Amino acid sequence: MKIYLRYFDEEILVSNPDEAVDFLLHDLDVVVSDEVLDAVYDYCESKNMFPKRFKISPKAYFIVIKTTAETMEEFKANAHSSTDTAAATEKEQLQRVLSAEQPGWYDVRLTFKRVIGTPEGKFQYVDTDFECKLKAHSVMECHERVMNHLRTREDVDPRSQFPSVKGNKFHAEYIGLTPNR
Repeated sequence: MKIYLRYFDEEILVSNPDEAVDFLLHDLDVVVSDEVLDAVYDYCESKNMFPKRFKISPKAYFIVIKTTAETMEEFKANAHSSTDTAAATEKEQLQRVLSAEQPGWYDVRLTFKRVIGTPEGKFQYVDTDFECKLKAHSVMECHERVMNHLRTREDVDPRSQFPSVKGNKFHAEYIGLTPNR
């Protein structure tokens, strides 16, 4: 694993945290606090693969990225790091699960932010639970049908906020070919 550091136009690809700290302390014309140096060591030794930004002064930052690239040219050529690839793979997998064809009955539960009027003439958002059983071909179709139903109801204000199919406020569980459990 290599470590890429960038501070404005200065950049380097190093093999270990000691080389990264050496770059920060000796090659840059900035003062780096011990807390920031400790945070760099912690980041480099952690399993976290996401890029990290460290603050040096109120308006100055440097960026640290873990990479599998062996050279700076390879790093620059491979603009999408392994974390981007992993995230894309997870997204694709989630999309396949949500749109997988499985005709039958689904038990759908969700919580949405419903707009309610107050006696003072103002409005507020209130968490509202909704539950139903419906027949559909996929989780994605369940979401679309429930959202269309809620948006067309007269007692639900159009300013209400509805959960995403990928969010933790929407759950659709496949029951089977008959609605009874």
